[in-house]
Amino acid sequence: MEKRTARRQRVFKGAMIEFPGGAFSCVVRNLSDMGAQVDVHSASGIPHEFTLVIPSAQLQQPCRAVWRSDRRIGVAFS
Repeated sequence: MEKRTARRQRVFKGAMIEFPGGAFSCVVRNLSDMGAQVDVHSASGIPHEFTLVIPSAQLQQPCRAVWRSDRRIGVAFS
């Protein structure tokens, strides 16, 4: 059953996860007005709250992790 409130569009965009004291590169796999799913090399060391920066979409959005696995993080935009 779909629990998302906004339909997400499949994308493949290079992005950065930025937070005080660090940054990680990632790939955005789907995107909506409410959140995104990102692929990372490892979710270890990425805090609960961070800024997702997608240069090609001219997007810089504060967000929080709502779920995570070893290499993927689902985020909700703040």
